[in-house]
Amino acid sequence: MKGNGTQQLAQENERLRQDEKMLRLLCETSSSAFIYYNYLEDRFETMANWDHFFDFSISNMEDLSKLYDRVEEQYEIPLREGLFIEKNGRDRESFEIKLKESRLCIEVEVNVVYDSDGKPTDKIIRFKDVTKLTAQKDELTYMAYYDMLTGLYNRNYFVRLLGEFLRRAEKEGKNVAVMFMDFDDFRRVNDGMGIIAGDELVQLFGQYLVGLMSSNVVISHFSTDIYCIAIYDPCGARSVDTIYRVIRERLKKPFKLTDGQEVTMTVSVGVSEYPEAALGTLELINCAEIVMFKAKSRGKDKIQYFDGAILEEFLQTVTIQNKLKEVVFEQNFTMYFQPQYYAENGKLRGVEALIRWRDNKGDMISPAVFIPIAERNGTIVPIGNWVIEKSVQIYAQWRDKYHYPLVLSLNVSAVQCKKRGFIDCLMRILEKYDVSPGEIEVEVTETILIEDFDYISEQLSVLKQAGVRISLDDFGTGFSSLSYLKGLPIDTLKIDKTFVDTLLTDKNTKIITESIIYMVKRLGYETVAEGVETREQFQYLKELGCDMIQGYYMGRPMPSGGIADILEKLTAKVG
Repeated sequence: MKGNGTQQLAQENERLRQDEKMLRLLCETSSSAFIYYNYLEDRFETMANWDHFFDFSISNMEDLSKLYDRVEEQYEIPLREGLFIEKNGRDRESFEIKLKESRLCIEVEVNVVYDSDGKPTDKIIRFKDVTKLTAQKDELTYMAYYDMLTGLYNRNYFVRLLGEFLRRAEKEGKNVAVMFMDFDDFRRVNDGMGIIAGDELVQLFGQYLVGLMSSNVVISHFSTDIYCIAIYDPCGARSVDTIYRVIRERLKKPFKLTDGQEVTMTVSVGVSEYPEAALGTLELINCAEIVMFKAKSRGKDKIQYFDGAILEEFLQTVTIQNKLKEVVFEQNFTMYFQPQYYAENGKLRGVEALIRWRDNKGDMISPAVFIPIAERNGTIVPIGNWVIEKSVQIYAQWRDKYHYPLVLSLNVSAVQCKKRGFIDCLMRILEKYDVSPGEIEVEVTETILIEDFDYISEQLSVLKQAGVRISLDDFGTGFSSLSYLKGLPIDTLKIDKTFVDTLLTDKNTKIITESIIYMVKRLGYETVAEGVETREQFQYLKELGCDMIQGYYMGRPMPSGGIADILEKLTAKVG
């Protein structure tokens, strides 16, 4: 018996040595730092990566004051309270602090162990460096509200702020003015001096406009060389005339670019006011845009105020609307498809369906031109239905002939998605051509969600439950990107081309793109990078862990026969 007891004691001592060894290895390899406190022995011990954070030790209760001295002032009280959660009977608490000199952002987690009588016996305090993660969060938050090129508000957040102005004006009986401003002859800068020079000019002017913003004046970089200004209760120093005069004075002086070149520009401005011109945000902006074109037609470098006659004249000149009504689908429209590839192995993942239009005169009309018009006049619904049926029909032919697994991505507009019966129509088409919902991916943009987020997200949830994949397109260009990610049933997130364009040349773009891919992977979504045009862009995105690539580098939009040729080669290799 004595021998057994000795053997058991030896085994227990060996187990304790192994446990101590494991604990020591964990501490040595941990990037965090720990304070252990034993209440019964009144004993402190610091462990793991303590020296990374602090240049002092903790051996008694008084030493904790050294911690308080190291944090920034606003964190001192939360730290004091957070370290002693046992006073309130809690067993776990976590919070963040910032150190004064090193500027490290640290996550502090406090855990207290209690005995059967409810008395604390042990406490572990963990310090984790979250500086990089916090910086990424800050970048994403900035991206959600601001235009990265100019520092002005981005377009969708501007629409939100303008909406707040209108609601306030309705209550207070005030006016709201919108100035829609566009550089004159901006193409000569891009064509003559290069896109980089054009971007720098846009940036310099935008940075100047930042100085004109106030609580009642908000300014957005809308797109390319277009800016939009909203003024609440325009009068005095913030009247339209005063702001326009100040801007024109600045434009009399040239902008000096980094290469030494000097550029002088003028702007055309259209002005609309609530409630005279329109009652809604988008309508107010559209009216200002329409009269801006009138200013250009008057010789440019002009300001034009809205009136009904100008609007009527503009609408009468938009012949595209009539052309859309006269369109014969099979005769005028055709489908193109752009391939998407997996970045890791180069395997064809699927195709995005893209509509093309050649009018009766044989002229090609860009989707960027006719799709917005079609959305405004309602013809987008029959056009969208035709696109879905034609694309699914072609897809079914590929599947039956080549038996190659593909995902067919279909772009859906706001008007189309909000139309009652849209889901039933889509499902009938899939059933007609014996296509599984799991082979289809519906792409929506952030803009689609602005006016009726709840209804659209409900529609998308129904599609998701039926097995259809959901993709959020143009991510990062809207003000609510981050909040949408929490509420939408998405599978795939498409990184906007504007990020890919400057990925290799702009440090901020790199940080943001890395943060997006990191965040999306943590959320369990796939990522697609749009507009990839060079091998260098492709390689960098692949290294970042981007799942799929779409763009001219891998494949341009092509007629269905071009995709058929690709599938023919792929299946021939397999055979």
